[in-house]
Amino acid sequence: MKSKSFGLLLCLAYLPLSFAQDTSPENPIPNPAQLAWQKAELGAVFHYDLHVFDNKKYRQTGNSGNRINPIEDYQIFNPQELDTDQWIKAIKKAGFKFAIITATHETGFALYPSNVNPYSVKALQWKEGKGDIVRDFVNSCRKYGIAPGIYVGIRWNSFFGVNDFKVDGTGEFQKKRQAYYNRMVEGMVKELCTQYGPLFEIWFDGGASHPDLGAPDVLPIVKKYQPNCLFYHNNQLAEARWGGSESGTVPYPCWATFPTPYSHAGDTTLDHINLLKHGDPNGKYWMPAMSDAPLRGYNGRHEWFWEPDDEKHIFPLEDLMEMYYKSVGHNSTLIIGLTPDPRGLLPEADVKRLEEWGASIEQTFSNPIASTSGMGDQILLPLKRPKTVRNIVLKEDITKGQRVRAYKIHALSQGKWQIIAQGESIGHKRIHKIEPIEIEELKLEIEKKTLPAVMEQFSVY
Repeated sequence: MKSKSFGLLLCLAYLPLSFAQDTSPENPIPNPAQLAWQKAELGAVFHYDLHVFDNKKYRQTGNSGNRINPIEDYQIFNPQELDTDQWIKAIKKAGFKFAIITATHETGFALYPSNVNPYSVKALQWKEGKGDIVRDFVNSCRKYGIAPGIYVGIRWNSFFGVNDFKVDGTGEFQKKRQAYYNRMVEGMVKELCTQYGPLFEIWFDGGASHPDLGAPDVLPIVKKYQPNCLFYHNNQLAEARWGGSESGTVPYPCWATFPTPYSHAGDTTLDHINLLKHGDPNGKYWMPAMSDAPLRGYNGRHEWFWEPDDEKHIFPLEDLMEMYYKSVGHNSTLIIGLTPDPRGLLPEADVKRLEEWGASIEQTFSNPIASTSGMGDQILLPLKRPKTVRNIVLKEDITKGQRVRAYKIHALSQGKWQIIAQGESIGHKRIHKIEPIEIEELKLEIEKKTLPAVMEQFSVY
């Protein structure tokens, strides 16, 4: 096994050129893919796999059961009404900006006709083996102005007997099967990177480990064929980080910087989880946080895949709005898990809730009472006449880095100044939801900074 220093050098070698040129340890900044990902704010990940069609509860045996028990009859996969346009129109109406499809998940079954993986839609009676859900999905995304991404699950594969990247078995038999699996995965990653046009993000769930540890060598393939997509993630590089839970939120403060260029590989110690949640204000690498949660995660449930009679576990609108405040409003990109049903359609109840959520975000944040931008330690925001304020939005120009370390917001109300909000981290976006107050003017005071603060937006709603 090569040394850790070799691994770090290898990681740095694969960092995007613009990232290497434009950043510095004292003031890291996002590369173009990271910048686009943060500005998108809201995305969806569509989970679809064989067990959507088995009419069983996904978690009856826990995740481990799905990871080790192959689906007996993969011909059950038969979405007769498949309509990826319907999926994408639903998230477009909700204001989402990007979408990701699970090209493979824990079963190992591929939703596209792979030439290297025999366990794919090519083996189905459905559409005579000529279906390609990844193709349909990407086409729908581009049709409706949504940036497409692909999720690749390689850590588990119940069909090939893979757990934690390792093929089951011993001796030479295992070594040869492992080599075959690694070549197959690398071939799949090349197929996905070369057959579907430019991608917004490639997501390796649970990470993609490291070739020095015997895992497939995926990073150079992605960087060669999709140099402009966000890479998430392996032991060499993470251009975003998991926010430490699947609650759809991150705690405050949440910094966009991290002490290492890779984020985690199964480290569940409390210290590391807290680092994932909060980031590191002194981190040398730009690595913004992702908040993720399934839409059907309410009232004790946590369902990434469709299950029968599960509509009552769709998050209420109030919970989704709170999730938005504590993810996007905490300097994190929010990704919501959605799942089409056996028909191949996003269920009507899910579509309706997404529409309600998008309308609520639009109603709350589309028309600021007043807005400004600027540099310096004090920025004033006068109102044309006294107005009742409920939300304050701050945004740094993160192309210059995340520079603010402490701030206060003062309000002039009934002729007197008072502090109505304060904090540490701003980054791409910080939303303060405050008790309604009638004000005449606001003042943002930057108390601590690493470099002069550059505010892209200071708005009240």
